[in-house]
Amino acid sequence: MNTSALSWTELETLTDFQLDLVNGPTNAQATLRLFGHSESEVRVTLYRDNHAWCPYCQKVWLWLEEKQIPYRIAKVTMFCYGEKESWYKQKVPSGMLPALELDGKIITESDDILLALEQTFNPLVYSLKDQKVLPLRKLERLLFRAWCSWLCYPTRSPQQEQYNREQFITVVNQVEAALSNTSGPYFLDNFSVVDIIFTPYVERMNASLFYYKGYSLREENPRLSAWFDAMETRSTYRGTQSDFHTHVHDLPPQMGGCYENSEPQTKLNQKQVDEGPWFGLPDVTYPEPENSRREALYRVIKHHHNLIKVNPADDELFDAALRCALTQMMTGQVCTPPLGSDVALRYLKDRISVPRDMSIYAGKRLRESLEFTASLVGNNQGTPIPTRHRSDQNPALFRETQFAYR
Repeated sequence: MNTSALSWTELETLTDFQLDLVNGPTNAQATLRLFGHSESEVRVTLYRDNHAWCPYCQKVWLWLEEKQIPYRIAKVTMFCYGEKESWYKQKVPSGMLPALELDGKIITESDDILLALEQTFNPLVYSLKDQKVLPLRKLERLLFRAWCSWLCYPTRSPQQEQYNREQFITVVNQVEAALSNTSGPYFLDNFSVVDIIFTPYVERMNASLFYYKGYSLREENPRLSAWFDAMETRSTYRGTQSDFHTHVHDLPPQMGGCYENSEPQTKLNQKQVDEGPWFGLPDVTYPEPENSRREALYRVIKHHHNLIKVNPADDELFDAALRCALTQMMTGQVCTPPLGSDVALRYLKDRISVPRDMSIYAGKRLRESLEFTASLVGNNQGTPIPTRHRSDQNPALFRETQFAYR
């Protein structure tokens, strides 16, 4: 049975989602984190990217959240999706991210930032300079280089592709061995700064190799699988965690390109990441929260005026289509959108950014409803996602009502 789209007022009654941005769980929308402290105690400002895409920003972000250091957040445009703010270039002429202001002093380079934070607020279990930590830091960089060699350079032959794959797996086996040296799931006896060092790029490896190489890092390596599972028990990590769709499409302009192989599994993986089903992907395994739909609805309602404004479709057409998708998501009832709205719905589906806009399961639910609703009227795809830049995600388009930017 087909149903009519609910109005925005009616949709508002279907969500009671609330999030304490300041003192609650880790989230991407906060501009101030106090952890129960007074704002007068804040000594730190973290300058990170608007989109929560930057891996080095994630590293510092996680450290601050784990240590519960009160801090402010100022969000800055990455080069790949827009013009760097002039006020930031005055503070940091290079424009590099992240940067940290500690007691009025600007520090750049993520490792230098963590060292300064350690000196001021004590290490996160171990110091970056600890003899137990140093070899693991080197291993993380070795893994990073092997990943880049496989992902970021075109190969001239199947033999070269296979060689790059084998070189990466050789280093992954070293990581598996390092994880096997402890009785628990983490790199050392307990969660520590080492796990934070590995997190950003291992998360991106998991996504990019699945999509571009048909290789599932999390599923093919039991120790890394257990490590991911352990990380997902931490609310700090859940608040910074992205999904496959976001990562595989934000990485190419950051990395200078991501090169796919011709394996059949790669094509299957790409279709699933781009078109669904998104549940079952090895990007998250903890149980879906009961409020994921309500979170997605809340986030869209909060910014729907601007979402409609920036969508390339006619405003009235997209307004009706978006309400159809949200009605289906919340009620389960089929709601057929206007003819010609399939492109508009898929444009938004492709530009949901996790965790910038919402958490990982909320993002999956919203993508699912947008794709289902679009399929009711056609198979036309939205404007292709750029690979040389992401100016389609330029935060300047959202200055007034910013979808998930605060």
